[in-house]
Amino acid sequence: MYIGYARVSTADQQTDLQIDALTNAGCINIYQESVSSVSKSRPQLEECLRCLRKGDTLIVWRLDRLGRSLKDLVTIIGELEGREVGFRSLTESIDTTTPSGRLIFHIFGSLAEFERNLIRDRTLAGLAAARARGRKGGRRPKMTTRDIQKAAAMLSDPKITKSDVAAHFNVSRVTLNASLRRTSYA
Repeated sequence: MYIGYARVSTADQQTDLQIDALTNAGCINIYQESVSSVSKSRPQLEECLRCLRKGDTLIVWRLDRLGRSLKDLVTIIGELEGREVGFRSLTESIDTTTPSGRLIFHIFGSLAEFERNLIRDRTLAGLAAARARGRKGGRRPKMTTRDIQKAAAMLSDPKITKSDVAAHFNVSRVTLNASLRRTSYA
């Protein structure tokens, strides 16, 4: 059975063009929604994917209607392939029920993996360059060394509680304790 999925990004847009193309392609059921591709919540897509059975084919008008990114698209199509559900994109002429369509899909998968590796390599190179310039990653400590020294001095008075000291420095008790431990004042 051919199942269609149509999506537009805003309420002002219409799915008419997509619906007509999906109907002409032989779709029996067509799920449609108006939601930005940035949104992670796409209830109609989730329902559509749930209803697909072995041997069915999911058809979309264009690839960007289905996935938010190349990685997302490859993940969705990979899951469909694992369930023995076909996939077709009308505009790009991709059909995973054919050998050439599966080849194109696997090329997309390879490109997505290549892109992830490039991003990872650039991130690691950027971190290494920052470390070489003396920059240290991570969040800045809430309490300076001077603050920790003052906190330790305040805590030497048995009348002052850790809660009082934490409130004075506008931090939680957990942060105060971690700061004291880090500089061995605990």
